[in-house]
Amino acid sequence: MRKEIVDDLEQLLAVLPKRVEEALRKEEDLDSLIEIVLDLGRKPQARFPKRFVDLSEEPVTREELGSVIEKLGQFGDDNRAGIERTLHRISAIRNRRGDIVGLTCRIGRAVYGTIEIIRDVVETGKSLLLLGKPGVGKTTLLREIARVLSDEFQKRVVIVDTSNEIAGDGDIPHPGIGSARRMQVARVAQQAQVMIEAVENHMPEVVIIDEIGNQLEAEAARTIAERGVTLIGTAHGTSLENLIINPALSDLVGGIGAVTLGDEEARRRGTQKTVLERKAPPTFQIIVELQELDRFAIHFDVAKAVDQLLRGHKPEPQIRQRTADGSWQIAVESQEEEETTSYIEEDVWEEKPAEIGKINLFSYAVSRNRLEQAISDLNYPINIVENLSDADLVLTLRGQYRKMPKRLREAERRGLAVYTIRSNTYVQVRRFLEEFMGERREGKALAEAEEKARMAIAEGKPVKLQPQNAYVRMLQHNLAKRYGLRSESEGTEPFRHVVFYPEEAIE
Repeated sequence: MRKEIVDDLEQLLAVLPKRVEEALRKEEDLDSLIEIVLDLGRKPQARFPKRFVDLSEEPVTREELGSVIEKLGQFGDDNRAGIERTLHRISAIRNRRGDIVGLTCRIGRAVYGTIEIIRDVVETGKSLLLLGKPGVGKTTLLREIARVLSDEFQKRVVIVDTSNEIAGDGDIPHPGIGSARRMQVARVAQQAQVMIEAVENHMPEVVIIDEIGNQLEAEAARTIAERGVTLIGTAHGTSLENLIINPALSDLVGGIGAVTLGDEEARRRGTQKTVLERKAPPTFQIIVELQELDRFAIHFDVAKAVDQLLRGHKPEPQIRQRTADGSWQIAVESQEEEETTSYIEEDVWEEKPAEIGKINLFSYAVSRNRLEQAISDLNYPINIVENLSDADLVLTLRGQYRKMPKRLREAERRGLAVYTIRSNTYVQVRRFLEEFMGERREGKALAEAEEKARMAIAEGKPVKLQPQNAYVRMLQHNLAKRYGLRSESEGTEPFRHVVFYPEEAIE
């Protein structure tokens, strides 16, 4: 379930004009308040997701604006200020003389649990870019990603916080970012410089950046990625197509250039001789488009998606929808993901072959982090594989299996056993592993008993089986009766075992 916390709303109300504060307190759904607008000479207004509310019939005065400004932190060159130790953001509108004539007071929230819908994507360790229109939750998602990576995964995370929007105003970061470190940017124009400084001076494993907006910042992002650091960021634009046609930011997805094809290649493609091509590998391997607050489109292989667009084909990202109870489901499967898997298989086969002697498990929509933790805690001989071609079995969520996406259909076509768990929790994952390995041990024990029973009959001698628990020994005794053998349990726990006696030995 999502747990939403509105940080210190009282502190924001305290800086507003008294009549505006009193009017706001009468609203029943302050938890969903988006922003408060104070424009000189106009009625003060509160904005909610689906409605605007006038907070007074009297217009905002210069004196009221001045009173609010005095209570805030200093406005930067981006015309933004804040309230220390909170996530609220106040943006100014100025006249031609530089005087402030309007304020937008945006509510800052830390939402814990909001990344569950893309948690598996974050856990891949690949560089991730978030796109979406203002107000759809990109910064909130960045803040939660920083907390999860720094606290749960113990990663060295550095946030480049241009307007103090991710970690709040003041010198002490907001606890919403966990143990991640925050580097403030004195002026917007210095963001690219601070991005490079973060990598050179502080040795991060992950760098988080909000609002990559120009070519210098895009180049800095590529420099960081080429040094092996994972990048998590947002950029101006609502979709992958926006980035491709934006000259300043197209480098984030590999850069676009005109290429002249030979006659034969142009005929093969059915295109003109001069076409657009991707110039380099993308800086970000995965792009998540926040189409709505609870609807995400995920491009798992940005390079392939860009190449498809440049060839006139529309990419088919995976669409995930957050449900009312806080869980999520895949609304539309991704053809890109299927292609990405085959592309990765070529690399993974060389670099990470399946481990011999272990059970090879392929997980679909199950948290890899929790699965790895449970396997480690139980010390089971299970290896998580990246490719269906390497798998002995598949584990997925019950809800996913009911929808039967392409990957699971492929698993069943290959004849793989597909197991399901009810929810994506450590307890459910561990319980499955314990039950699966228990059944596997029983199967192996009975297979051994079958072999030893035939041996006892063929050789006419008693045969001793491996030590087992009481339940498995009972199954072995029943098997002995079917073969016409006498059986007895001998020894003490934990070495108590079954011995098969053939008829000759009984006499």
